[in-house]
Amino acid sequence: MKVAMVAHGDNPPYLKDLFNGEGFELIEKECTNEKEYIELLKDADGALIYIHPPTTRKVMEETNHLKVISRGGVGVDSVDLSAATELGICICNTPGINTTEVADHAMALLLSLTRKIREQDALVKKGYWADRTELVHPYRSELGRIAGNVVGIIGLGNIGKAFATRIKGFGPEKIISYDPYIDRTTADLFGVELVDLDTLLKESDFITLHAPSTEETHHIINEDAFNKMKSNCLLINCARGPLVDPSALFNALKNNIIPGAGIDVTEKEPISSEDPLLGLDNLIITPHTAGSSGVSREIGTRKQAENVIKILKGEAPHGLANPEVIKTIALMKTKENNRWSNMDLFDTSLNV
Repeated sequence: MKVAMVAHGDNPPYLKDLFNGEGFELIEKECTNEKEYIELLKDADGALIYIHPPTTRKVMEETNHLKVISRGGVGVDSVDLSAATELGICICNTPGINTTEVADHAMALLLSLTRKIREQDALVKKGYWADRTELVHPYRSELGRIAGNVVGIIGLGNIGKAFATRIKGFGPEKIISYDPYIDRTTADLFGVELVDLDTLLKESDFITLHAPSTEETHHIINEDAFNKMKSNCLLINCARGPLVDPSALFNALKNNIIPGAGIDVTEKEPISSEDPLLGLDNLIITPHTAGSSGVSREIGTRKQAENVIKILKGEAPHGLANPEVIKTIALMKTKENNRWSNMDLFDTSLNV
């Protein structure tokens, strides 16, 4: 069987040996558009993919042998999940491999904003500490603190909880969260008070986003949301770009509706070099690297590859984003001439 992998610039060389050792042929190619993507996947049984190119219904309908697609991390928003489920394609992920990194990154962005790290570093490197001390003095009263303030977390999943654990050590007045899918007992365990979205927007001094990108969360931070925020509120987004309306973000920062924001994700990635957001001094942007580290890369890539191997060998993967697909596969296995015909190893009673 064949496994396709989108060339990513830093795919580790050991993957070829890993797949070959399990009896699979690995094909790796760069894909810059949908046509090249379909060409790579059309004869593959499994695939290792990334955010780009998007895995659309059209792409999957052109791949008659494809049984499993594996992405690193927990997010699978670049894949049409409903189409994959309908077509009998398992969409795997690797939950938890970069929870630490994303929570750390969100904290780093927040601290950079509250303590004005970038601005002070630039000032000192220009020699102004010695030569223009009048430019240094204002910072002594402008710098902020987390202690005594209200922290709001939108999305209290694994990363949201990890952030709550970290921020608690800075002594906030309280930590509140909006997440309609988390029960109060779980929130209590992490010292978090569950509130509705309006309450969080109105009461928080700092807001950090850790929710998935869904229809429900699309532009959850929009013009109306910014207008409800405190005038001193700082916004952090290390989740997904579509959670924040970019036009509303630009307007809020440009017109000092809020004083600053730190984001690791944008609605369209990579962000255009002409995007007006890049001209804002009160916005910190990093290039979707919050989940990255040497450790998470090593563990995540290996688990991403293992997902493909496990599915094709009939074993439970590390993570399955569309468990409903098992029913589709069970039905397909009773018929001939489809992607799951003659796949006797796959057990449709797998506990996933």
